[in-house]
Amino acid sequence: MSRVRWGILGTARIGTERVIPAVQSSRYGEVAGIASRSIARAESAARRLGIPKYYGSYDDLLADNNIDAAYIPLPNHLHVEWTIRAMMAGKHVLCEKPIALNFGEARLLLQQKKLFPDLKVMEAFMYRHHPQWTMARGIVRDGGIGELRTIQSFFSYFNTDPGNIRNIREAGGGSLMDIGCYSVSLSRYLFDQEPLRVIGLVDRDPVFHTDRMFCGIMEFAAGTSTFTCSTQLQPLQRVVIVGSEGVVEIDTPFNSLPDRECTLRLMKKNGVELLSIPPSNQYAEQCDVFSQAILDGNDPPFTLEDAAANMRWIELLMRSADQQQWLSAAKR
Repeated sequence: MSRVRWGILGTARIGTERVIPAVQSSRYGEVAGIASRSIARAESAARRLGIPKYYGSYDDLLADNNIDAAYIPLPNHLHVEWTIRAMMAGKHVLCEKPIALNFGEARLLLQQKKLFPDLKVMEAFMYRHHPQWTMARGIVRDGGIGELRTIQSFFSYFNTDPGNIRNIREAGGGSLMDIGCYSVSLSRYLFDQEPLRVIGLVDRDPVFHTDRMFCGIMEFAAGTSTFTCSTQLQPLQRVVIVGSEGVVEIDTPFNSLPDRECTLRLMKKNGVELLSIPPSNQYAEQCDVFSQAILDGNDPPFTLEDAAANMRWIELLMRSADQQQWLSAAKR
């Protein structure tokens, strides 16, 4: 193979508006098919997006030998089921975050993955593949801001649609699962270690019973991370990385636009330096990194174990908010 033939499970907006166009523009991937529970929806999406094949069920797509890898943008409660079914069909899998509905599901997925050692499976945290995050992490690792001491992150939007999957508790809705997972991930990514303990504070919607706002503190051996996420606040995203000798600010840490450059602010005692990053499609970068792992037979840069660990801390944060106490991995 010179290119990976991708099959898309579902017609979710993130797939049709972000991922599919990105794969079609990538160096090592192509979209070979799309499936829906409604063949009419699948056909409509295929015609609109220029996809050669469409299927009236996810199983039909997975049974096609001309599909190498499956992208899964389904609701959170379906991630583990369809990742396992895709592996059983011999497909590599890129599954949207969070990888599971809870840590128990994530452990089940890890167990099942052992049965398919030759298949690649990765959680789709697209932000980690943007050059601005490569630069930010490089600054931290190289001591560009001294010793990393604390991270503050904020991510919010406003959505009160009762039919939206993010507002359906049983499907894994709520702010922590949908966008707070980014703050958990980036904290572990930058500190390059697991937290010692966490605590959370939750505000639930009285109708949806989802967490419409969640605030968390994560304590690491080297410092702390604090974050707020919300599904019912003014849209905003920001990350501030603070060290003993400097600060890095990222204004568009998660939803950077592919046709616009990004700017990091590096603030130190001698002034402020603006670091410009050329436009980059983080979804296309993600596709190429994963497709290259398939083509070369190498491991993806982010493991399934990492995805399960992120799910563990998400679960512990919510549990700590309910119990109103600090929790560690040892105290579950």
